[in-house]
Amino acid sequence: MIKRLVILGATGDLTARYLLSGLAALRAAGELDDDFRLIAVGRENWTDDVFRQWAADQLDRHAAGLPATAKQMVVTTSRYHHADVTDAASMAPVVAGREPLAAYLALPPSVFPGAVSALHSAGNPPSMIVLEKPFGEDLASAQALNRLLHENFPERAVFRVDHFLGIQTVKNILGLRFANRLFEPLWNSHHIDRVEIIWDEMLALEGRASYYDSAGALRDMLQNHLLQLLCLVGMEAPPTLHDQDFRNRKVDLLRAVRRFRPEEVERHTVRARYGGGKIDGRDIPAYVDEAGVEPARGTETFAQVTMLIDNWRWADVPFVLRSGKALRRERNEIAVHFKPVPHLAFGQPEEPWPNVLRLQLDPDRIALGLNLNCPDDPGDLKYMQLETTLAPQNLPAYAHVLLDVLHGDVSLSIRDDEAEESWRIVEPIIDMWEQGRVPLLEYPAGSDGPTTATQRLADKAATGRRSG
Repeated sequence: MIKRLVILGATGDLTARYLLSGLAALRAAGELDDDFRLIAVGRENWTDDVFRQWAADQLDRHAAGLPATAKQMVVTTSRYHHADVTDAASMAPVVAGREPLAAYLALPPSVFPGAVSALHSAGNPPSMIVLEKPFGEDLASAQALNRLLHENFPERAVFRVDHFLGIQTVKNILGLRFANRLFEPLWNSHHIDRVEIIWDEMLALEGRASYYDSAGALRDMLQNHLLQLLCLVGMEAPPTLHDQDFRNRKVDLLRAVRRFRPEEVERHTVRARYGGGKIDGRDIPAYVDEAGVEPARGTETFAQVTMLIDNWRWADVPFVLRSGKALRRERNEIAVHFKPVPHLAFGQPEEPWPNVLRLQLDPDRIALGLNLNCPDDPGDLKYMQLETTLAPQNLPAYAHVLLDVLHGDVSLSIRDDEAEESWRIVEPIIDMWEQGRVPLLEYPAGSDGPTTATQRLADKAATGRRSG
C-alpha cells in the first residue's frame, strides 16, 4: 500500500470538501497506518502550520461526524509545499524520497498537461497519478492528454477517477444484475421499455462560475458520471470482476452507443438554463445574472439526451440521461421501466402502471413497483411500491476512490479508451449545440425543468403504458 499521497491543488474546494474528509474516514476505519503522510501542494505561500489549521477547519466543517482522533491524524501528519505544479524544479522537493507515492491532481483540467510533464521530469515520478473529471474538454483534447500520459506513465499507473463509482447503490447495480437470476433474464429489450438515469439538483450555481460556465451540464455530468451509470446498467456480464474484464465490458457498451447524426441531435436532446425563481422560499437569480457568468457563452444548466444502444440486448430501448440545476426537487436515481404484460384479465378501465425498478442514489434506496390485487376487490389492481433503504455505506465515495488509489486497484478507474469513447458519444451533441441547432430553452429556478424535456418524459411514460 502506498504511504505517501501528494495532492496538487490542496487548498481548493475538492480537497476541502472531499479529499481531506475521505482520508479522515479511511483513518477512522483503520485503513491508514500511522506512517501515512499527506503532502499538500498549493499556490498560496503558506507554512505547514497555516495549512494544518486550514485543514482542521475544513474537517470540522465537512466531516463533523468523524472521530476527532482520525481528523487530527490527517492534520498532524501533513506537510505543505508552496510550488508551481507545472515546473519540474519546483516539484522536485515535493516528490523527493525513495518511498512510492501517489499524486492526486485536484486541479483545473487546463493545468493537467503541465502538471503531468512536471511530475515526470521532477526526478522521482509518482507510482500512481490521479486525474479528476472532466478528462479533457472534447475528443481531441482527451486523446492528446492520453498520449501525454502514455509517454510518461504506464496505463496501470493512471487513475481517471469518477467518484460516482464509489457510491454504494451504484456498485450494487452489479450485484443486483449479475447475482440474481430474477433480473438478468429480463434485462433486455424484450422486457424493458426504457431506462431513465436522472441527476436533478436543487443546488444552483453557488459560486462555481469559474469552472461551470466553461463546462455546462453536458460536460459536467452526462459525459462522465451519467455515462458511467449507463455502462453499469447496460454492459454485458464480465467473466470476472478483474479490472481488465470489467473495463472491457464497459468499453464494449460505449462503442455500441449510437453517435447521433445532426437531425438525431435535434430530435433526441434538450438543453436549457435556469431563469430567476424561488427554491425553498429563497430567491434564486437567473443563471445569466450569477457572478462570473458570461451570458454570450450560452452555457446550459440542464441537459437531457435520449441515447440509443445499437446491439442485440438494447435495440430500440431509449436511455434517457438527464441532469439539471436549480430544480424543484432532488431526484437522483436510475429508473428501469418494464413493459406491461401482454394481456390483462382485469376489467378496470385504465391499464395499470408497468413495473418500475428504482435505484435511488441519495439516499441509497432500492424500490420495485408492483401491481397487486386490492384487498376489498380482487378484480381491481392497486400499484404498490416495495422498497428498502440501504444501511449507510461504511466509507464515503471519495474514501473508496482514495483507497483504490493507495492499493493500486484500477478496477473503478476510467481506462484510456473508455474516456475517449465517452467523448465520441457526446461530441456530435456539443457541435450541434454550439452551432445553435438545438435551441437554448429557459426554465424558472424551482421548477421541474423546461417543458419540452418534462413533456418528452411524460410522453414516454404514456407510451410505455400503451405498449406491450
